[in-house]
Amino acid sequence: MAGPRVVVIGAGVVGAALADELTQRGWTDVTVVDAGPIPHTGGSTTHAPGLVFQASPSRMMTELATYTVEKLASLASDDGPCFLQVGGLEVATSPDRLADLHRRAGWLTASGVEARVLTAVECVELHDLLDPTLVLGGLFTPTDGLAKAVRAVDAQTRRAEQHGATLRPGTEVTDVLVADGRVTGVATTGGEIPADIVVCCAGIWGQKVAGMVGLTLPLTPLEHQLVRTTAVPAQAGQVEEALRPILRHQGEDLYYRDDFDHQVVGSYAHRPIPVAVEDFDDWGRPGDAQGMPSVRPFTPDDFEGPWKDSQILLPALADTQVEWGINGMFSFTTDGGPLIGESPDVAGFWVAEAVWVTHSAGVGRAVAELLVDGVPTTDVHEAALDRFERHQVGPAYVLERDQQNFVEVYDLLHPLQPMESPRPLRLPPFHQRQGELGGYFLEANGWERPQWYDANVGLLETYDVAVPGDWAARYWSPIAGAEARATRERVAMYDMTALKRIEVVGRGATAFLQALVTGNVAASVGSVTYCLMLDPRGRIRSDVTVARLSAAPGQQRYQIGANGNLDLAYLQALAPADVFVHDVTAGTCCIGLWGPAARDLVQSVSTDDFSNAGVKYFRAVEAHVGMVPVTAMRLSYVGELGWELYTTADLGMKLWDTLWRAGQDHGVLAGGRAAFNSLRLEKGYRSFGADMTWDHDPYEAGVGFAVKMAKDDFVGKAALADLDPGAVAKKLVCLTSTDPLAVVMGKEPVLADGAPVGYVTSAAWGHTVGRAIAYAWVPAAFAAPGTEVEIGYFDQRLPYVVTEEPLFDPAMTRLRG
Repeated sequence: MAGPRVVVIGAGVVGAALADELTQRGWTDVTVVDAGPIPHTGGSTTHAPGLVFQASPSRMMTELATYTVEKLASLASDDGPCFLQVGGLEVATSPDRLADLHRRAGWLTASGVEARVLTAVECVELHDLLDPTLVLGGLFTPTDGLAKAVRAVDAQTRRAEQHGATLRPGTEVTDVLVADGRVTGVATTGGEIPADIVVCCAGIWGQKVAGMVGLTLPLTPLEHQLVRTTAVPAQAGQVEEALRPILRHQGEDLYYRDDFDHQVVGSYAHRPIPVAVEDFDDWGRPGDAQGMPSVRPFTPDDFEGPWKDSQILLPALADTQVEWGINGMFSFTTDGGPLIGESPDVAGFWVAEAVWVTHSAGVGRAVAELLVDGVPTTDVHEAALDRFERHQVGPAYVLERDQQNFVEVYDLLHPLQPMESPRPLRLPPFHQRQGELGGYFLEANGWERPQWYDANVGLLETYDVAVPGDWAARYWSPIAGAEARATRERVAMYDMTALKRIEVVGRGATAFLQALVTGNVAASVGSVTYCLMLDPRGRIRSDVTVARLSAAPGQQRYQIGANGNLDLAYLQALAPADVFVHDVTAGTCCIGLWGPAARDLVQSVSTDDFSNAGVKYFRAVEAHVGMVPVTAMRLSYVGELGWELYTTADLGMKLWDTLWRAGQDHGVLAGGRAAFNSLRLEKGYRSFGADMTWDHDPYEAGVGFAVKMAKDDFVGKAALADLDPGAVAKKLVCLTSTDPLAVVMGKEPVLADGAPVGYVTSAAWGHTVGRAIAYAWVPAAFAAPGTEVEIGYFDQRLPYVVTEEPLFDPAMTRLRG
């Protein structure tokens, strides 16, 4: 089959990969256009240093890089191989960096990539230019190496052309043609090209191209310094382009690679230098700066410090000078991830932007799979174009965050470490009260969220709290453990305002949701249903709670507790004309009121019936708390009796004050997110994006109870019908340890008999069960309770055991009482 007509804008390493992947899948009516010559297009690909390191805290980014390595290693152009697999070496010159190399080795091991931490002697044996007195150790990844990006473009575009694709070099896109909300083609300097699908792979020109259809891309081109030294005497006579491993010195924001008898040095150790669209003299035509419009003049002053640091790390460079240098441009995004997806407003216009050579073939494959099959092999929800909140695509926010990501690209970042600026952005209406209680705030999607409250320090006189090791104890306080214990015994108020709330209204709302979710939401008014949204393969797109608030003809109304903007965009994209999907998060707020005394507290300030008969478990009612109208949903993510109390933002402070004042007679306290996470893991509740993702089906993830196969058709039902719920190949399991120092943070490898078999998703100390908890994916053969495994944590191997879940209140008596 020829497939639809596809135009790929940009013949850099991403566009080339996409064209190749599409034609390999039988879509041969593909036209690749670029303003420059192919393969030397003049974009970022042409000057890219090509170092491919697979280590990343993101499994997605590692998978994309690993596929890129595998694919490019199999390709060659007339000029030679597309990948030089010399290995990758990351060195540490401080104890903190050495410890982090063990953590990075764990990421790779968890993703199935061979890696090991070397001694200083072993590092120098691999890379003889290193100062042996400076290096403490290194992380070696044998399959890393040097991508020859221009050769990769040549090899992939040639193969695509052999399978029917058309290459249009020297052709600048001047407009994207749209009719009735759908792309119809592109206008170019060489005439119009009709198309059913247009994919923007324009790199630093992506903002301009996307702007042709009114789409704003949250990316910024930033200058990045790259230099080539004069010949290095210690490399005299080297005829191979690369003998030594590619090298990173992340402590000083530097990297290196061989270039025959020279060294190439890349530096992030300079001020951010953003480049705005209007700053370009000439979009699309090479020849302005050193033959490439993606290159800016070298700024020698910015390289003075990095050059000195390079000569310290590699003393052989003392006998060299900078032969040439450039400031090459690459795109950065607000969260460091690529941008993949279709425009929400113009059907058929797709983007694959902010992609570096490291991930290029992986992204090309993912986009091709999305276009041809509708679902990708790699879970790319972290790269989805529509993942951002509205404030996260504003120009000022994008510019500040993109520059900060440039600064932090090689920094040691803790998993809980929040951005420092711009803050604060989004505040719940009771933020002032939280501050008065000494809330220690972290940030989530712009929301300020307390981790714990200093006002609860007195609880430590009542409760002994286990203290984890140094890394797990950062952005944490023993107060959090005391808050968790007190929640189980008293009643606590938790800020749930950051939860995405979506309203679905209209004549067709019930039918619309029934076709999307796995649960039966055509139930009575007041029902609350825990559901999954699946893709056509039966994999989990998200988990949601769906509350039916009205069944009036023409005004069927549901409130959905969702996981973020991806859910909102998905529902809005699929909603028919008689259904309206609104994000009501900003105009509302939520307090989770949970604990054994929750009913006594709320009943003391309400004339509505909050008894067990009045509001059953997983039911919702419209009620009043004092003077405040609320939607009260009887559900709990911490495993205790209580309600999520929703009201409008203008009444949020009044709701807080009403509960707080009345709560003084019931032992009320405010609880933070750290306690919340511990409590939910004790109860075995999954978190989408961490414990389960697009990679998993409901039965593997332990949420098969949310699938109602008896109901009418829903997305993914046919795929689930082919699965045996009792015969899964892998499983999400609960691991426990009695050692507080065994508390881990997530993403660590799980090992059996010393070999990697899985990875940790989320973890905490269970303060009321007295055990370290780690949820992890493992093969079914290792999922039986009692199975002993280890978790690789930095340079340690921590013993854990698979444990029956939930750990707390398996009979559900606390929730249903």
